[in-house]
Amino acid sequence: MHHYGIPQKFINIIQHLYEDSTCQVIHNGKLTSPFVVKTGVRQGCMLSPTIFLMVIDWIMRRTTMDSNTGIQWTFAKQLEDLDFADDVGLLSHKQQHAQAKLTRLREEAEKTGLKINRQKTEVMKMNNKQNLPIQLQGETLKETDHFTYLGSVISTDGGADDDVKSRINKARHAFNTLRPIWNSKALSLRSKIRIFNTNVKAVLLYGSETWRVTNTITGKLQTSVNRCLRHILNIRWPEKISNADLWKRTNQKPISQDVKKRKWGWIGHTLRKPNDNITRQALDWNPQGKRKVGRPKQTWKRSIESEAKAADRTWPRLKGAAQNRVRWRGVVAALCSTGSLQE
Repeated sequence: MHHYGIPQKFINIIQHLYEDSTCQVIHNGKLTSPFVVKTGVRQGCMLSPTIFLMVIDWIMRRTTMDSNTGIQWTFAKQLEDLDFADDVGLLSHKQQHAQAKLTRLREEAEKTGLKINRQKTEVMKMNNKQNLPIQLQGETLKETDHFTYLGSVISTDGGADDDVKSRINKARHAFNTLRPIWNSKALSLRSKIRIFNTNVKAVLLYGSETWRVTNTITGKLQTSVNRCLRHILNIRWPEKISNADLWKRTNQKPISQDVKKRKWGWIGHTLRKPNDNITRQALDWNPQGKRKVGRPKQTWKRSIESEAKAADRTWPRLKGAAQNRVRWRGVVAALCSTGSLQE
């Protein structure tokens, strides 16, 4: 707290809160005797998240202090890590830098009483020809080609296939959990569809704003949605109904339009952020390295550029339109309904 310039008076008050702190737990229906707690933050205290984040921020600043071991982010800046609470992702362009950064992180964390969970720590290499292991305290960390960060699956190929597969499974689980609602005769169709949109469809499209959407992915998402809607309407095989009629009866739009609306809505929200915001900078970021020989893969950035070009709009014009929320809503609505951007 001294490091962040917090007055000593407030530091003393917080210290008194933690002095002689005790806890009790319920075991077999009975409350145990009080026991002293000497580590960690107070459970349920409103100050606890802030104090913990201050510690994490202090650790990461010490880890990357005077360091130039990340990935090239801007002309004069490197991106060293991505952090959310205690989920930390270290980024490095070279393998030796990753090893050195991990070692420094462990050393700085141990000074505050925190330790890296080796079982939950994995290494993912992208376009790396070296086969040297990354170690934590002499033990080699497991290498993986995909991992989950903040609910989204990140894979080495940069695609969204693994994430989409995960979202479909989670949406199916959410739908099956609410099966009594879909089978209920007391609820109207309108109420069921509203529940479906907020509890199932929202799970399915989580993170879709940054997906590299292909026709295959769109087909899988639409098939999953159609299957759910047919169950809600109690349509069973061999009954036949066209997709257009299915969407009309349930007041749904093609899933491609939903994804596009979420994507461009998020782009507008991001473009309104300050230029030094990391999410804002990501829209203009160009990764390092050389692409392989052959036809370049369709990327998220190329997809939005092609959509803007098809609508006869340039990226600078889109940036200007995004600064006005009302104007941008019209842009997004026109894009999703007619396939063109209009003011």
